[in-house]
Amino acid sequence: MKPFYSLLALGLAAGPLAAQGLTNNGAVLTVPAGATLYVPGALNNQAGSTLSNAGTVLVGGNLTNAGTLTSAGLVRAVGTANQSLTSGGASLAQLEIANTGPAGQNVVSVPADLTITQQLTLTSGMVQTATTATVLLPNTASVSGEAPGRYVQGNLQVTRTGVNSTTNFGNGATLNPGNNLGTVTVKRTAGLLLPNVSYGQNTAAPAFKGIDRIWTITSGNNPNSAVAVTLDWLPENDNSLSSFAAMQAWQAATPSSWQKAGAQAAATTTPSSRSFSFSTTVLGLLTVSNSANPLPVELVEFTAERQGEDGLLRWTTASETNNARFEVEASADGRTFSRIGQVDGRGTTSQRSDYRFLDRNLARYQASPVYYRLRQVDQDGTTTTSPVRTVQVPGATPKLLAEAFPNPHRNGKLTLRVQAPEAGTITVRVHEATGRLLWQETRPVQAGWNEQALPRAAELPQGLYLLSVGQARQQQIVKLVRE
Repeated sequence: MKPFYSLLALGLAAGPLAAQGLTNNGAVLTVPAGATLYVPGALNNQAGSTLSNAGTVLVGGNLTNAGTLTSAGLVRAVGTANQSLTSGGASLAQLEIANTGPAGQNVVSVPADLTITQQLTLTSGMVQTATTATVLLPNTASVSGEAPGRYVQGNLQVTRTGVNSTTNFGNGATLNPGNNLGTVTVKRTAGLLLPNVSYGQNTAAPAFKGIDRIWTITSGNNPNSAVAVTLDWLPENDNSLSSFAAMQAWQAATPSSWQKAGAQAAATTTPSSRSFSFSTTVLGLLTVSNSANPLPVELVEFTAERQGEDGLLRWTTASETNNARFEVEASADGRTFSRIGQVDGRGTTSQRSDYRFLDRNLARYQASPVYYRLRQVDQDGTTTTSPVRTVQVPGATPKLLAEAFPNPHRNGKLTLRVQAPEAGTITVRVHEATGRLLWQETRPVQAGWNEQALPRAAELPQGLYLLSVGQARQQQIVKLVRE
């Protein structure tokens, strides 16, 4: 028989028996594999205390950790009223939400970031994050069980590596790219009823708004062709939308700078779900509305093309409100942008306006492609950023780029991302901060972006290191921190 510990059996009741809570004050409490600890009330692991769970912990009240918490097993929230879960920065391998309280009193609140490394399961009840908090699911973790009346209300972020085919992130977003996007993070903000936080809103006509879900998508590699996207949501996130025959997806670089993504089409609806599919060449923030609720569209077109030795940029606005200027920004690597010029705006107008800017001598970037974006500046200083456009530069040598993640890293699992100018090999070296070489190796790469594990990073003690990556005459140096 598997061990089962109740609070009373352990003799650790922290207060009146009616409360049936447990406070660990300086002790080491271990739940071994195969064992179950049941705490009907609150579970409080105080500073200087250790709670090690390799089995199952059932908690009916708040779980608060201010000490050391390791949980390779399962934590199950089994309250009959609202609960909170404060991990104190510790990760949980498995979390099940099984709160059986009535609607509105079955919420497990998460006031600070919480990482689930294996599985988040919703059996009954809701998870509700603070506006500034996120439930984080790394590459190995998944979420299941979301349905009407039980989902993550607030922020749910899922990360996947090597995304080069149809990938369901489990938080209502499915992507099918035409190229390897590398590491992709999808953060879903849902159910908060906050304009341009959890739903898109037309600031010029606030009655026009989208569903109460926004997905923020970042990728290691930019799409080089259209990405097929499917977004799913629950009826309780309809946000008063009642017609789903002519739905429209929207994309933005920053909240409130919405532009159309894909074409209008009908959503697929059931009594318990909605789903909408479209294609877009730009990711960033994505949401959905219908034809009766258009989100603001000012920048309706932005193109960049090579004209001889120069780059020609053209863009068009359908209307402008207090538009002071457009700042034109360029980048040789798609990450660090610098202003190369500006074009005055039209102030306030409901008429179409066409603009152009010529960037002379593309060869000075010594890179291909060259990346462009527009930063639109209002008269009050408010700014919004356009999608990125690229121009290929014949004969230019692409730059060698390198980065490592996570950085800082704690568990020794480190991934190297390299943009190689050409197929062949790279030389990877790791030095101490003093300059002493610790190790060196040669690795094969393909032209373009590559992701490779660095298992020898586990050998490094805590400290600061320099990682250098070289190919031909180019070299990149990255600072590494091992915590």
